[in-house]
Amino acid sequence: MATAISLAPLLRQSVGFDRFNELLETALHSETATCYPPHNIERYGEDHYRIVVAAAGLTADDLNLQVDKGVLTVCAGERQGDAGATYLYQGIAHGAFRLVFHLAEPIEVQGATFENGLLIIFLLRVVPEAAKARRIIISPAGGPDRRQLNRH
Repeated sequence: MATAISLAPLLRQSVGFDRFNELLETALHSETATCYPPHNIERYGEDHYRIVVAAAGLTADDLNLQVDKGVLTVCAGERQGDAGATYLYQGIAHGAFRLVFHLAEPIEVQGATFENGLLIIFLLRVVPEAAKARRIIISPAGGPDRRQLNRH
């Protein structure tokens, strides 16, 4: 089943959202949704976020976190099971994994902790002063010349 979505109505009054369009296209054409290992994405207040990854059977040394160009990657190698065990039922997965999270521009990774089998990654939205809302003063007709404003 092919799905075609046009973002033209949303983007015709928007500037600089090209990356959003690419992310949506990637998500629509993705073969499989990544849901292993189980994880939560949580928001606290306006600017604080957490990603919590259930990493049963791993240690902090088994995990690798990397941020590059707005992409957070969490990965781990193959987990070692008990070599002498015969599993009657195996509900705890032991496979390697790789989770990829695309971060919005103002989101920064502040740190991570690993406790009781949970990897917790702390994120903070840091909006630069230049990106915050500001009031634009309208000069009267006899105000500054445009050529003077362009020099600044």
